This record gives sequence, C-alpha cells and structure tokens, in this order.
Amino acid sequence: MDYGISDEAVGPRSEDALPSSASSAVKVVIVGGFGVGKTTLVRSVSEIRPLTTEETMTQAGEGVDDIYGVEQKVHTTVAMDFGRISLNEELVLYLFGTPGQQRFWFLWNGLFKGALGAVVLVDTRRLEVSFDVIGRLEEAGVPFVVAVNSFPASPSYPVKELRDALDLPEAVPILMCDVRQRNSSRDVLVTLMQYLRSLVLSPEATT
Repeated sequence: MDYGISDEAVGPRSEDALPSSASSAVKVVIVGGFGVGKTTLVRSVSEIRPLTTEETMTQAGEGVDDIYGVEQKVHTTVAMDFGRISLNEELVLYLFGTPGQQRFWFLWNGLFKGALGAVVLVDTRRLEVSFDVIGRLEEAGVPFVVAVNSFPASPSYPVKELRDALDLPEAVPILMCDVRQRNSSRDVLVTLMQYLRSLVLSPEATT
C-alpha cells in the first residue's frame, strides 16, 4: 500500500532537535470523526516537520466511509499523524493524530496508551460522529477538551447547546477554533493543559 508519508519528514534536521531546556514531555492525542481537521491541526502547530500517513481515497471506501460534508476530500490518514510543539521552554507536547474512519479505529487503543489528554475536534455539520469518539475516550479514562473547528458551511450553536448535545459535564472545556491557524491550534492545546492542571488541583471537576 502506498502511504502518503510527508516528504518533509525524511531525514533529521538540527532545528528538529528537542530543546535542551525541555524537562517535561507529554503525549496528546488529536481525535475526531472523518475529515474534521486532525491532520491540519498537527501540521499547522507542529514546530518540527510533521509525519503524516495519508493515502489517496479510492473506491474501496465507497459505502464504508461516511463522507457527508467532506465530499471533496481526496486524502485520508490511515495510521497516524505526528508532530511536536513546545508550549514553553520546559514543556513539550508530542501530538498524535488518529485516523477518522471507523474502520481504522482499532488503532486508537495503541495511540491512547500513555496519553495525558486529548483534543476532540468537532464539525457541527456532523456532530453525531463525535458521540462514539467521546465514548471511547471516556472508556479509556483519557481527559479531553472539545474544539469546534470552523468550516464555512458549518452551523453555529451556543456552547450550552453543544454541551447538551454531547452530554458533557460543565467542567469539560468547549472552544471554537480554526485549525488552519497556528495560534488557534496552539490555544486549543494550551486550554487542554490548563484543564489537565485543574484536574490535578481539583479532581472532583470531572463530575
């Protein structure tokens, strides 16, 4: 199978080396349904050349993958995306983007192992695909925040309506983002770190 591994990920560069000041490294998974922007987030925010495993979509996925709302999508992640970002001089996040189609979800358990937290990307045109995603994280005990990615044709809903629809506790952050913009993607990750810190300080916040 011909995987579309990013050409930029071939060969090490000195600027990709981990900063000598880094003292803490955290694994974060980026999850969500098909075509919600997981690969775009990793690419936009990573300070190193991201590793992607994209394959051209073929007729093999017809009738299997739900492409409603993303009919123009021509590539899909089949294993994972990987990137890295330093939130400050000491804290480094390793980002693992999961494949979106349900037929590749068997890979998720391995990607969840060792993850401190997760970002659930949501497209309001296809909110229902997030239900199983959130359920899998809750079963695995991985804390998460929800980031609503901005698409031109996506309807906008108040946060309370989204929280009710996703059946989320008040403590779980929900924020809007545009994963094409580095600052926006970085803000999502910062929110996740702040949420994880709040859980350490006040564990009862999960209920």
